[in-house]
Amino acid sequence: MFTDDNPLTAYQHNAGAARIASASPQQLVVILLDHLLDELDCIESHIATRQLNSKGDSISKCLEILHVLDASLDIQNGGALAENLHQLYDFCCRRLLDANLRNQVAPLAEVRRVIIPLKEGWEGTRG
Repeated sequence: MFTDDNPLTAYQHNAGAARIASASPQQLVVILLDHLLDELDCIESHIATRQLNSKGDSISKCLEILHVLDASLDIQNGGALAENLHQLYDFCCRRLLDANLRNQVAPLAEVRRVIIPLKEGWEGTRG
């Protein structure tokens, strides 16, 4: 249950839940990619401020998002597109792990270069 006494935080939580509940599958992908990009910004900030526990939490969130996206692929029926997306998600996971291991932001830029055009493509499919 939600325990924050801040009304703005409670509103944001409820608005986010409503957005997800009413979203199409394409919109859900965009929501996940948006959240992934937000967490990349957090990771960069955590590395800069040497907040290693927070960095690890944000990297875990990113990896979880990528695993959800990957698990949603229909590899058997999706053909080359599904396989290419699988490879992109795997690449992003490896770059995130490298950023974590080395405490460097350069791998995060590589992930952004993959995710931003992918998100823009998904935004173009929404009706």
